[in-house]
Amino acid sequence: MSKNKDNINGGLNRSLSSGQMEMIALGGTIGVGLFMGSTSTIKWTGPSVLLAYAVVGVLLYAVMRALGEMIYITPGTGSFADYATDYIHPLAGYLTKWSNIFQYIVVGISEVIAVTQYLNFWWPHLPDWISGLVVIITLTLANLASAKAYGTLEFYFAMIKVVTIILMIIIGLMVIFLGLGNNWHAVGLSNLWKHGGFFTGGFKGFMFSLSIIVGSYQGIELLGITAGEAENPKHAIVASVKSIVWRILIFYIGAIFVIVTIYPWNQLAAVGSPFVETFTKVGIAGAAGIINFVVLTAAMSGANSGIYSSSRMLFKLSVDKEAPSIFSKLSKHVVPNIAILTISSGILIGFILNIVLSIFSKSSANLFVIVYSSSVLPGLVPWFVILLSELRFRRQNAHMLEEHPFKMPFYPLSNYLAIIALVIIVLFMFVNPDTRVSVSVGAVFLLLLSLIFFIRHGKDGQKGKN
Repeated sequence: MSKNKDNINGGLNRSLSSGQMEMIALGGTIGVGLFMGSTSTIKWTGPSVLLAYAVVGVLLYAVMRALGEMIYITPGTGSFADYATDYIHPLAGYLTKWSNIFQYIVVGISEVIAVTQYLNFWWPHLPDWISGLVVIITLTLANLASAKAYGTLEFYFAMIKVVTIILMIIIGLMVIFLGLGNNWHAVGLSNLWKHGGFFTGGFKGFMFSLSIIVGSYQGIELLGITAGEAENPKHAIVASVKSIVWRILIFYIGAIFVIVTIYPWNQLAAVGSPFVETFTKVGIAGAAGIINFVVLTAAMSGANSGIYSSSRMLFKLSVDKEAPSIFSKLSKHVVPNIAILTISSGILIGFILNIVLSIFSKSSANLFVIVYSSSVLPGLVPWFVILLSELRFRRQNAHMLEEHPFKMPFYPLSNYLAIIALVIIVLFMFVNPDTRVSVSVGAVFLLLLSLIFFIRHGKDGQKGKN
């Protein structure tokens, strides 16, 4: 076996650098949730959406520190699913793997829906099914290349978003304080409180916004999947975990600050990109097309990272004898090609169904929220299992943590507080009429998976195992 392969990964190459790992995680996180979903969060809570992003950011920090602590010692493909099995229960690992697949198929569908809307900016008469099909085929071909080639592509894919968001924040601050693009009349900060106050939706609206924000941040745990294909896992994990959380918080909070400060929150359109609308309002017409291109690549990058993540989880299920063995087959490029094609087919089928259903729908204003939010609850499964697994991991591996470079801070209090906060967010998703149906779909999915698991393996998770 090659020195770049190991048994824990089922034969996958270790060819991803720490920079590629970080950009893959950024690509999975900075996607449609920021560029499209921010409209929904702003609608629910107004300018206080800034505080909401910061609150969820604290939870994100706890999850990533817990994940980083464990991956540093035992890196592998689908690592947090292994932790769920080893430190909680085999059911937890089973739910984690299938939840990841469900999440990224649904997210992939919503990302492709977003792409079709962004393409309408230039070609308003282009049929959605044509643009969606082209996007899905393109991303499938990208994923069928080698992991290193995919990582290189995603590195530059994500870099477009990162550079543009930084430039947007800088330009936005000039608009706010100097009046750039607004005849040099500074917009100022008054939009943060003029139109109904800072907390326009009250406590309930603030809590409702958290569910979409949690969905926006989901994808950062991709670091726990790419670790299995990292060249130098320990170095890559330390570098990535230490920097990625702060970068994402700066990008998200900085971009949203620009939006709600330049433009009155209650005048943002219900559907479309707030980025495009914001810069169009202040007269930077040329930037609208540029930003539309960027959010187009953002959606494609998010779907691209999702195909990578879920195909590796399907591969992991097959290696663990929990899915047909065909999904663990590797191509000559050392990628799980059957798993990749299966995930892409699922996204294509879902996208076609969405087009058919939208024809019969009287209103599609909340279509994005319904489709996207159905993935949020399954997407939270990795966060829960990471926080729970680390509790037992710390107790069972105390001797290995004596010289650990970045242990989970404030253990175990930080674990418990983060878990309680996530439970409260989920409860408010059931209360919110806009997300109730979607989160119910996610809950039914998890219940069905649990039933299938116990039928196959029994309550101890061992029956029928090879």
